[in-house]
Amino acid sequence: MSRIHDMGGRYGDGPITPEPQDAPVFPEDWHGRALAVTLACGALGQWNIDISRHARECLSPSDYMNFSYYEKWLAALADLLVAQGVLRREDLSDVDEAANDSDAAEPAHPLAERCLSADRVAAVLAAGGPADRKSPVAAQYQPGDLVRTRLSGNRLVAGGHTRLPTYASHAQGQILRLHGTHVFPDSNAHGQGEAPEPLYAVAFAARDLWPQAEHPNDEVVLDLWQSYLEPVSS
Repeated sequence: MSRIHDMGGRYGDGPITPEPQDAPVFPEDWHGRALAVTLACGALGQWNIDISRHARECLSPSDYMNFSYYEKWLAALADLLVAQGVLRREDLSDVDEAANDSDAAEPAHPLAERCLSADRVAAVLAAGGPADRKSPVAAQYQPGDLVRTRLSGNRLVAGGHTRLPTYASHAQGQILRLHGTHVFPDSNAHGQGEAPEPLYAVAFAARDLWPQAEHPNDEVVLDLWQSYLEPVSS
């Protein structure tokens, strides 16, 4: 069953209207602040990018559908901070009555030394978070090979995170490129290790993804991990 966030290629949601090229990066001031606080909290090292993506996917269906983009980010961040023990629920409330009742200075947070200071931001952002890794898993496919995707879904954790969209389940495509070996999100999102494996760019004809594609000869390229794929029988 498709989960609420797995919306790619779904009918009935209306046309996509791209933003104009001169649109501001952050239409609202708080959007930039939401991005900043998310990056700063990520620098604490208590979760990885796949865990954070899964946290957004785990928002309640009503919140996911009604929240704007950055509201999803903030809601998932709040959930992560509590789930990982960085903060308490009462720390995120508007009024912390316990704190108001005491004039004593709070002890330093255990993660205070990992705070992302302003002078480190540029270097941290420039370094990024590379996901390519060495792995003993050999590449099974080469450019030009025909493959078929498996049924979308995490095979390690029921209802878990995966990067294979439902609309591409059981579709035939062709390998365009091998990207090397990269962290496997289905494992990494659930604390089961990075488990790197080969990652491929796979091309699909629109007609092979949707029975009534508006432009059947269009091509969709997805980056897919090896365990999402199986060879096409000759």
